[in-house]
Amino acid sequence: MSTTAAPTGLTTTASTAATALRRLYFVRFAFAVVWALVMFTMSARISPAGAVLLVLYPLFDVGAAVVDARSSRATGSPGLLYVNMAVSLLAAVGVAIACASGVPAVLRVWGAWAFVSGLVQLVVALSRRTMGGQWPMILSGAISALAGASFVASAGADEPTLTSAIGYAVPGGVFFLVSALRLGRASRKS
Repeated sequence: MSTTAAPTGLTTTASTAATALRRLYFVRFAFAVVWALVMFTMSARISPAGAVLLVLYPLFDVGAAVVDARSSRATGSPGLLYVNMAVSLLAAVGVAIACASGVPAVLRVWGAWAFVSGLVQLVVALSRRTMGGQWPMILSGAISALAGASFVASAGADEPTLTSAIGYAVPGGVFFLVSALRLGRASRKS
């Protein structure tokens, strides 16, 4: 493992991790926006295709956390990313089960997942502050935790829909985009 200074001012290891994170954040942005656009067409009820997409979102988060853990292993402990993988995998299973019970059950599971994974994202981003480009991830983690609580609360509405949970993906994606752009800018400035 090399820790010599790279041309960007970051260590070679940190620079490689930042580059990998930047690519991952671009992919996460694209996935979130496309997923939300497709899901908005089916937010009033849970169709079979909607159920598959609802389960796919936390599974995609598991895959993203795997990529993140592999790319950041050299720059720090990926322990919290493993926690995020487990939480997202449990969420996928929970959402699959909740889809059979209806929108309120899905909102409760989705909300619990958003809350816990938001807290994990917040802590991970705080630990990566020196890498640059993490303020959007810090904000995203905090907002995710708050949004999760609101999803659970909205499950008790008279006729709850998935619109708020689906809409949650778009700002999350935008935060990934901003963070990817900031990571690129930080590496050019260093």
